[in-house]
Amino acid sequence: MTDKDRFYEGCGREGPIRCIFLSVFHPTAGPKIVCQVPYNYISKDTFESVSVYIIPKAQLQRSMLTVTVLGFKILGFPVKIDDKKYARNAYYFNLCFVCDAWARTVQYESVVRKFSDYLVAMEVESSFLSLQQDHSSENARLPKMLRQVMQDLNSHKMCTLTEGTMTTHFKVVRILQDPPPVLDHHVPIFTESPDLFQAEQWDLTTQKVLPYIDGFNHVAKIAAEADVENNLVKACLQNLVYYGVVSMIHIFQYSNVYATTPKIRKLAEDRRLQDECVRYVARCARQPPTFRDVFRVFCSMTRGTTVRDLCIRLSPHTLRINERKLVQFGLLEGFIRRIHKFPVGNVEKPDLQPTAPQSFNGLLSMDEYCCQYSLTTQKLEELIDREPNIMVIWK
Repeated sequence: MTDKDRFYEGCGREGPIRCIFLSVFHPTAGPKIVCQVPYNYISKDTFESVSVYIIPKAQLQRSMLTVTVLGFKILGFPVKIDDKKYARNAYYFNLCFVCDAWARTVQYESVVRKFSDYLVAMEVESSFLSLQQDHSSENARLPKMLRQVMQDLNSHKMCTLTEGTMTTHFKVVRILQDPPPVLDHHVPIFTESPDLFQAEQWDLTTQKVLPYIDGFNHVAKIAAEADVENNLVKACLQNLVYYGVVSMIHIFQYSNVYATTPKIRKLAEDRRLQDECVRYVARCARQPPTFRDVFRVFCSMTRGTTVRDLCIRLSPHTLRINERKLVQFGLLEGFIRRIHKFPVGNVEKPDLQPTAPQSFNGLLSMDEYCCQYSLTTQKLEELIDREPNIMVIWK
């Protein structure tokens, strides 16, 4: 199966640079490719179908442009150099990177812009681009330069170019996608040891929030205990998620239901991961559980079986397993997933507590309702149990 079959545009995956080409505006022939590596990777027909975007109108000069066409994603930064020495008093060019249509290209934008500025400086200093009529010649410097940039960036994510007295450095910096919104019922848990960071690295809000991150406190509780406005806590935690310091999991309760995912196979095969798992879930570091027992508890997590049911049947305490840490590890590694309860229906007999929900649209989980209305799970379940018009969907 090829990458084209497996991946799709918007999948978020990064791909290699497949081609780099230089396009110019010829005073009589119009837009054309004067150099590309590999040669003829972008055909004349393909280029002509998008040339109006490669050498665009003046309003789009020095703007980052991305065009997807016929399985290619073309990233460029069109430039205009004004000077009376050129035909039409200006020289137009666009240095473009070509990737697969499905590939994420935002990480290359700063490189394309910097490379274009480098070529502008070389053109202004020595007419490096305009005086070389045949850029496709093997003896020309430009194709060698494009080939070096493509190979170095694909192999090492960085490249150094030197032409005459001019040197520039390129580096592909990975730009992370924004994490999903942080919600009141989410529970932050450290993925990096907080001991690795100095207090002065954080802003005041983060310094107030960090002590309350223990893998069990949810966002609304952290905001209340840290005495920090709720939206500030969410913004702070989203920033920590972005930089990989914390991850978000769900509120732990013994009434929760979990199910294993296909990733559990990785735990069965990876010895290093097994050792890490045993250390993490041990009730006591000096007397760790056996991996066989840990794996058996994981595999016993199925739809309809609560954590309380597992504890009664398997007694993790006797097996030297901390069931709360077991759930944490399973969620962080993706070995298990939470099966949520979503109430649907209207309350026939309004609850005496005015803050309790009077209807359920099936879009919010029990956790979300509990946080939104400051209810315990037990109170909400009691309300649902006595209402004949409310049903619960597990998913």
